[in-house]
Amino acid sequence: MSSSTTSAPAPRTGGSPLARVDAALGRVPMYRVVSLALGALVLVSFFLAITRSLLPSVFRLEAMALTLVVLVGVSVVANALLGLAFRVRAHTESAVITGLLLWFLYWPTTDTAQLAWLAATAVLANASKYLLAVRGRHVLNPAAAGVVLVLVVQELASVDPAHRVYTTWWIANEPALVPLVLAALVVLWRTRRLDLGLLFVALAGVLVVLGLLNSTDLGAGTALEQYVVSSPAIFLAGFMLSEPLTLPPRRAQRLGVAALAAFVFAWPQFQTILLPQPVDLWVFESTAELALLASGAVAFVLGQRGGVRLRHTGTRRVGAEVWELRFAPRRPVRFRPGQYVELALPHRGSDRRGVRRVFSIVSPSDDPELAVALRVPEPSSSYKKALLALEPGAVLGATGVGGDFVLPRRPGPVVLVAGGIGITPFLSWLRSPEAEGLDAVLVLGVPDADDVAYRDELVAAGVPVVLVAPGAPADLPPGWRHLPSAFLTADVVVDAVPDLGERTAYVSGPPAMVTAVAGGLRRRARKVRTDSFAGY
Repeated sequence: MSSSTTSAPAPRTGGSPLARVDAALGRVPMYRVVSLALGALVLVSFFLAITRSLLPSVFRLEAMALTLVVLVGVSVVANALLGLAFRVRAHTESAVITGLLLWFLYWPTTDTAQLAWLAATAVLANASKYLLAVRGRHVLNPAAAGVVLVLVVQELASVDPAHRVYTTWWIANEPALVPLVLAALVVLWRTRRLDLGLLFVALAGVLVVLGLLNSTDLGAGTALEQYVVSSPAIFLAGFMLSEPLTLPPRRAQRLGVAALAAFVFAWPQFQTILLPQPVDLWVFESTAELALLASGAVAFVLGQRGGVRLRHTGTRRVGAEVWELRFAPRRPVRFRPGQYVELALPHRGSDRRGVRRVFSIVSPSDDPELAVALRVPEPSSSYKKALLALEPGAVLGATGVGGDFVLPRRPGPVVLVAGGIGITPFLSWLRSPEAEGLDAVLVLGVPDADDVAYRDELVAAGVPVVLVAPGAPADLPPGWRHLPSAFLTADVVVDAVPDLGERTAYVSGPPAMVTAVAGGLRRRARKVRTDSFAGY
């Protein structure tokens, strides 16, 4: 899961809609996808208000605009001031997203007292990123943390209920349903969390509908329609539950957290089946925020809790634009071959993508040091420049280790398909003791046959390699074959591996390549597993 954009031969994506979507979304940082999706929903909401598709007495344009300005403006200012106080560079786009999320949670208002409380919510939400964070990792979803903290403060301060602010999650309305679904799907697809979102929405739906059938006279169809149209499940799944920094590292863990969130979310309806009397939830009228808090807390427990400090020991070039960086952990870091590490590197002039990146670990599992590789084209991001500028002895933190693209315990015959820098997880596989006796064929796509990153390491691993490149190499190592092709496609893999039907295919690289190649292999290989960078 290297965060570098691969330089592999691009797959032909013209006939694959999913590959075209991946190619388009892959060029946009994750935070930008989220902010654009939320911005589109803001425009949709104003259009619905102008056309009076939303309740006119509540959704007045001046109230919507004023509330939006207060929440986003205060969020950005508070985040900037907190960054100065904690001596870190504030991530402005993250603050904008927090403000936009909160805008969809509260009724629009022009009341001064309520606007003040909304401003306090934005401040507390951004403060949670600094105060409720461990080694750069959010413990709780910031927007949900802000909502809960304000509810508690209002209760403890005995604020007049008429002046309190309560969440309504008003984005869950029938006129906005289709745009909301489309926006949520885009975000979930970009973040590779579609399975998580679908599980949450489906399981919460089942529990809510069962509860409504038990406690009301609604029919099944009406209860389901009420859930889909009126509950914030879709918005929560697409824009909040999918937040990478509040999810555990493994897929099974993430799905378990989604199931927990669904149960908490559906509790007000589902509890009627289990209990004779409803449980008092204190100040919480909505369990949506509680679902996010519960899932975030469990995710933190499941994640990398021990501090990971890495001392830089050296940098070396392993390809024309590919560099390897090695780090000595202050204490051993346990990982399985194929997993990734997220590195946090605060630096001056950081760009919109922030100060964290995810990189596949290239070192074998028995190496006391941790190595990552990245492609650094020109021009490059501020993060990559800062990473390459590290001097030996520099220390940085790792906010997490995880990933499911791991060397299987009983793999059987496999074919490893890598596009460019997508070779990195396979390097960890092939060089680890766990790979002894592995029956593997590597199909590697690169744009230049004479520029193969980690060529010597691959030769030493002894695995048969099929090199896919448009030009003939000057020399080919023993056991390697060359297929002249400008594109790494499923058909090329079929030609390269005659016994493909007996092998499990593992495909690694940029999203567009992975989608195109994996889709073409699903009926040809015994099984297909994928790894692609979703990004930040």
